[in-house]
Amino acid sequence: MWTKVFAHRGAMGDYPENTLLAFKKALDASIDGLEIDVHLSRDGEVVVIHDEDIKRTTDGHGAVRDMTLETLREVSAGVTFSDYKYYDPEVWKKEKIPTLNEVLALAEGYNVELNIELKTDVIQYEGIERRVFDIVGAYGCHEKVIYSSFNLSSLARMKMAHPEARLAWLTKEVPERAEHYMGKHSLEALHISWKAILEQPERISGIGERIRAWTVNDWETAADLIGHGVGTLVTDYPKEMKEILRNVEK
Repeated sequence: MWTKVFAHRGAMGDYPENTLLAFKKALDASIDGLEIDVHLSRDGEVVVIHDEDIKRTTDGHGAVRDMTLETLREVSAGVTFSDYKYYDPEVWKKEKIPTLNEVLALAEGYNVELNIELKTDVIQYEGIERRVFDIVGAYGCHEKVIYSSFNLSSLARMKMAHPEARLAWLTKEVPERAEHYMGKHSLEALHISWKAILEQPERISGIGERIRAWTVNDWETAADLIGHGVGTLVTDYPKEMKEILRNVEK
């Protein structure tokens, strides 16, 4: 089994997270999957950003749900990462909070899966599941997309409306009887903290190919997870992880 590498919020270890720049760098590293986070703006646009508030990752402030897309596009999603080694002020200051449409358009020319995390564990964005699914459908890439969330209710709404949707539950713990749990909730996979997996690796015995471990940034941890059969590593450094796995698994 070849271990897959998913880029966490793009190549966020070296570039501003959840920006088109970070996604392009990850895609050019021949990754297997791209992980992104989505929220709804005040005017119902699906935007790609991790936090409910824009303060940490931009030079603005305020809740995503209280701002229109036009207002969100006025801030820079790159300048707050000025301590990164590749920081280029002229380029990075132009990075904006992208829309899901923009990310799908960017990824269209690549053979890559897309993990869309529905950020509904804090705010229940009404209709976000339908809106996201419709946008993915417009690009004709349903089979390439995995919908994940910490919120099982959000995943249930997605599955009820769209039985063909591929679902994964995000969790900080490994459920008991994990395979049974996946069947009960119509889950294709579990996205689990690597620390939890290594604490109870017996719980994923026989189903490792359906496990995606986050967030794996060093080879020793990666090797331990691979030894337990984990099929996918989610990492902040996709280029480096991909190169390591190429050398080990060739």
